[in-house]
Amino acid sequence: MNALALDLVWLGCGALFGARGRVVMNRLTLHPMPDAPAQLAAPVLELLDEAWPEERGPLCLSPTTEALLSGLLEADRPAHTVLEVPAFLAGDPAWEARLRERAAAGQALALKGRPLQPLSPELLACFRHVIVDLDDDRRQTQAPASGAARQTPWVQAGTRTPEEAGASLRRGALAVLGWPLGERPGPDAPRKDVPPSVQIVMDLIQRVDREEPVKRLEEALRGDPTLAFRLMRLINSPAFGLSVEINSFQHAIMVLGYQRLKRWLALLVTNAVDNPDLQPLMQLAVRRGLLMEELVRAQGDSSAAGEAFICGVFSLLDRMLGQPFDRLLGNLPVGEGVAQTLAESGQGPYSAALAVARAVESELPLDIAEAAGAMLLSPGELNRAALKAMQAAQQLQGD
Repeated sequence: MNALALDLVWLGCGALFGARGRVVMNRLTLHPMPDAPAQLAAPVLELLDEAWPEERGPLCLSPTTEALLSGLLEADRPAHTVLEVPAFLAGDPAWEARLRERAAAGQALALKGRPLQPLSPELLACFRHVIVDLDDDRRQTQAPASGAARQTPWVQAGTRTPEEAGASLRRGALAVLGWPLGERPGPDAPRKDVPPSVQIVMDLIQRVDREEPVKRLEEALRGDPTLAFRLMRLINSPAFGLSVEINSFQHAIMVLGYQRLKRWLALLVTNAVDNPDLQPLMQLAVRRGLLMEELVRAQGDSSAAGEAFICGVFSLLDRMLGQPFDRLLGNLPVGEGVAQTLAESGQGPYSAALAVARAVESELPLDIAEAAGAMLLSPGELNRAALKAMQAAQQLQGD
């Protein structure tokens, strides 16, 4: 990957979630360093040519400086990239002429925010979609309007709860920018039974820990045959790069061994939560796990990378199941380090990596820089890991 660009920006990695909680578009927020050169667009595009080619799907770019935005606007960007333009700039007459010219040349643009003054229909037509903050969204209180102001597809930003995000999609939003996690279940949360499919996978992980014979492991899956199918799909995903196709549980153990198999079983736990409304949380959990694995591996601790992955994947399980971790950890088949990290105190060995993953999700530069500093990560090291995790998560979703 282009080392120059990786060292000169902080990358925030997000996504636009559409109907059924699927990622309809990935998103990169680009925060240039204070000492970055003004001509940064060329190395950024060179980086993206390698890291995110067209076959990976559409990608939103959100530069946070006017210099980088201007450079990306004037460059010949790939057709699958969508450049976000702040509304206050779009309303500037000088920028309007540039935007209309670049849109006419085939550049994909998105309008970010609510303009101070109404934009002309001709300018609005330049944008593929408009990003509207929930607090500025008049659709909540007004009946749907006709005309150009409602013809541009819109993306909802600023939702605070999963219920708000779902309501935006039902009102006709193309997607929700990011996905709110909701409140962590507290000790007073009503007790719920763990879904049977999740319990089956947890039992299977415990059996793998004990290295029970393959026949007994296969018996554990008989209660839910669809889980075996999902497991084979996960194991054979190109995101994990196996050189042979796995066609049975026995074959999986022969190729992977018991401990490496736990990685896929951790993914299967989130896949076993059969609730379409939780799909975004599953996607975010997988991204966390992949990023945490890359971070720990990059620091030379390959033996702990698998545990870091499991920790990230399980880090949203409390919200998925509506139970606090202090209650879940009694039945959750994880090692002591993962349990310490997931507990309310959050003082385990993977806490720093989890903080970095959360900061990258936030797309806020100060949070990213602070969390990276706690792990002694350079921008290049973190950005490289974040892009690898984003690539792998996209491959998993495509299966």
